[in-house]
Amino acid sequence: MNALSLNNIEVIYDHVFLAIKGVSVEVPDGGMVALLGANGAGKSTTLKAISGLLKAERGLVTRGDVKYRDQDLAHLPPQQRVKLGIAQVLEGRRVFEHLTSDENLIAASAVHGSRADMARNMERVYGYFPRLYERRTAMSGYLSGGEQQMLAIARALMTQPKLLMLDEPSLGLAPVIVEEIFSIIRRINQEEKMSILLVEQNAIAALDVVSHGYLIENGRVVMHDAAESLKKNPDIQEFYLGGHEGKDFNNIKHYRRRKRWLA
Repeated sequence: MNALSLNNIEVIYDHVFLAIKGVSVEVPDGGMVALLGANGAGKSTTLKAISGLLKAERGLVTRGDVKYRDQDLAHLPPQQRVKLGIAQVLEGRRVFEHLTSDENLIAASAVHGSRADMARNMERVYGYFPRLYERRTAMSGYLSGGEQQMLAIARALMTQPKLLMLDEPSLGLAPVIVEEIFSIIRRINQEEKMSILLVEQNAIAALDVVSHGYLIENGRVVMHDAAESLKKNPDIQEFYLGGHEGKDFNNIKHYRRRKRWLA
């Protein structure tokens, strides 16, 4: 059974701009899948179509189906999707900077359960992020970029999601911090059997932790395969894994104009 199924969805902004065009994606129950692509390809729009956040940006799903465990999400508001078990960590580490780490987690815990549930969830979350526990009484605005990203993920976990969607968790972070965060994401997936949809420009880091990947360009899915197969694909190596190193720039430029998947 799939935790998430997108079937041929299209999204329009302001009733004019067609942002994504016939995107189909599946995330198996308990699986971990990456949505790869350059900036502006349509990755974040795809996540917002799932979480229901398009309306705030004057976006609308005009075609196709978005289903979570076979339930159609079309007419459900964002808060209802959260209660079903869908959580999105937005790009840019949007924590409540004037609140402490503890207070950020408490704010998110209002979605589910009692005070006892909240206490158990906080203990569980700090188990994944011991560095965050050490900074639990610090104002979030004073945390490092990596710690803020950890807090953003931890806050999403407080809603007890079954499907966790992460939008560019590596953005602006040092490689050693990216490695640490991705290791924690993998651990969450394995220990809790939580379905994860990971949106990333950093294809190297993403393909090391997921089982499958989708490549999106100009609002369309142009490639889909197992992570290991994508790593070996010459086009993926050329454009997303740094395979152009040492090549003549003019040849690269010519090659970029004839991507095989656009033929």
